[in-house]
Amino acid sequence: MAELKYDVRRGADTYRLIYYSRLKSWILKGIIKRDEALVWRSGLSGWRKPEDLEELRPYFEQREEKDLRSKREEKHPYLFPKRRIRNILIIDDEEDLCWLLSNILQSRGYNISTANSISDGMACLKEMPDLLFLDLKLPDGDGMDLLPKIREITPQTLVVIISAYGSEEKRGEAGGRGVCGFIDKPFTEGNVLEIIGQVSSERVISERVISEQ
Repeated sequence: MAELKYDVRRGADTYRLIYYSRLKSWILKGIIKRDEALVWRSGLSGWRKPEDLEELRPYFEQREEKDLRSKREEKHPYLFPKRRIRNILIIDDEEDLCWLLSNILQSRGYNISTANSISDGMACLKEMPDLLFLDLKLPDGDGMDLLPKIREITPQTLVVIISAYGSEEKRGEAGGRGVCGFIDKPFTEGNVLEIIGQVSSERVISERVISEQ
């Protein structure tokens, strides 16, 4: 798979040769759309469109599903009442992700707690966070099954699902259970701040504001 490369033609006589990992990333980010690149791979003769290769086709479909979902959300804007967000809990079994997300949010003045399992997360819920970022695949269960317990322990906490296994079915189920947002992995800092901006009654805290205080 490392031999898979692509050639993007951007304007007259402009060529960029990029490897497979960046190709996937650029497809998912919408930088490369259908009919915008040619792909070469050892074992295949000639150049082909990346959307014609079976291993790349799902990334185009995932991006197009995300674009379609964004259009639907424009027609049906966010309906949850906005709240003051200060204390945020992250429940995810990926310690590196928790560390990264914590750094992003702490730099903007939020108080962050993390847990890597449902059992540890249940203990943290007693602190009644304003916002919870919840993974679906956890070592001791499904994050979706935790939602009723969250409502029982801290009903005022807003929940955002973060998952690498998002689908329209999962999103529909999460929405039906009162989840206020859904972020696909891998996500960007902008995705996280956008969600907080949707649920917060205050302006999202910037790094500049923190540094000036």
